[in-house]
Amino acid sequence: MVLVTGGTGLVGAHLLLHLIENGQTVRAIYRNQTNIQKTKSVFELYKKADLFDKIDWLEADILDVPSLESAFIDIEYVYHCAALISFDPKEEEALRKTNIEGTANMINFSIAKGIKKFCFISSIAALGDLAPHETYITEETDWNPEKPHSDYAISKYGAEMEVWRGLQEGLDVIIINPGVILGPIPKTKKHEQGSGEIYQRVANGLSFYTLGSTGFITINDVVKIAFELMKSDIKNERFTLIADNIVFRDLLNTIADTLKVKRPSIHAKPLFMNFLWIADLLFSTIFFQKRSITKATAKASYSTNLYSNEKIKTALGTVFLDVHQYIKDVSKL
Repeated sequence: MVLVTGGTGLVGAHLLLHLIENGQTVRAIYRNQTNIQKTKSVFELYKKADLFDKIDWLEADILDVPSLESAFIDIEYVYHCAALISFDPKEEEALRKTNIEGTANMINFSIAKGIKKFCFISSIAALGDLAPHETYITEETDWNPEKPHSDYAISKYGAEMEVWRGLQEGLDVIIINPGVILGPIPKTKKHEQGSGEIYQRVANGLSFYTLGSTGFITINDVVKIAFELMKSDIKNERFTLIADNIVFRDLLNTIADTLKVKRPSIHAKPLFMNFLWIADLLFSTIFFQKRSITKATAKASYSTNLYSNEKIKTALGTVFLDVHQYIKDVSKL
């Protein structure tokens, strides 16, 4: 049996569907009963609602060690998708606790229960920092602790250290580092996170664009590759997963065209983005509001990071879905 954490999130829900479609027996843990509906809606979106009942749901928490005891019964393989994603400095402690301590708990149980293979869903945020002579960030790029990193990046890097500790203690592991993951376009107006938030902001008339870039990948490719790596003889490796390095303006234009709304037309230069995060900090402090933009996200918006996907293409012969075409296709779901 396969255990999936974070089964009510974007990656976890799509992974559960992919596993069941490929004949796997799966167990998913949840913290809140109402969140299971999110996963059910994913199955319904792809017209696979009949497969949803094949999931063995169990209430547990990666930070609650006793609850994990039942979760690991009869488990052979683990996909650890659960994580806290936030770039708000106020959530530093929660990020470290969930992403590092939670992963450590999963690793400890996996070692104790003799798990055959453990897959950790990390992030390109945990990859290294380019040296002056380098152009592309790869799996071998060194992490420079002297350079500034977001609390989220530090927490994912720390989580990876726990996974490598598991390797040293005899656990076979795989780490994947996806770029920005694009999923289906939300059908509701409620507040979304991740790619759902990007779609919503464009749909609501986003005026600004930046000329920074980063690596993007579709959710379909993430879960497909994770499954293929776990079924293969490949072990004790990490893989950068991006379909392409895309300029933010170009991605926003594709989304706007697909949604038939006006393209963002004002170039938000670095100076303006830095002004925004400072203004947002003051506003959120005065009115006790959640941060909308932070120093880390402002910097990311105009940074031009390039990532290499050559390692996974060599290992599996992966052919990635075109991100721009994917956006057009999911608009029809």
